[in-house]
Amino acid sequence: MEMQSQIARAWAFIFDHERSPLRHIPDFGVRHMVFQMLGWMWAVSFSLAIGSYTVFAFSVIGHLVLIAAFAITASTYIAASKRPELFAPLARK
Repeated sequence: MEMQSQIARAWAFIFDHERSPLRHIPDFGVRHMVFQMLGWMWAVSFSLAIGSYTVFAFSVIGHLVLIAAFAITASTYIAASKRPELFAPLARK
């Protein structure tokens, strides 16, 4: 029960305008506007964070593909300069 009451108190402290520090703003309209602005700020922050996490995976995959392409190209150039006979089976006869 103690954990539930702590969660309830924390919830009320954040989301109840009569218990949060916003209660010190005397004008109810201003208090509501500040509460709404904070809510929008958190919604945008979470959506940007989730979007970044989602896009991050695609970005990592894209970078890995580019790095792999670079490594394959570099190793092909090195092989062609040091051991050109490796490419003899590919030559037309």
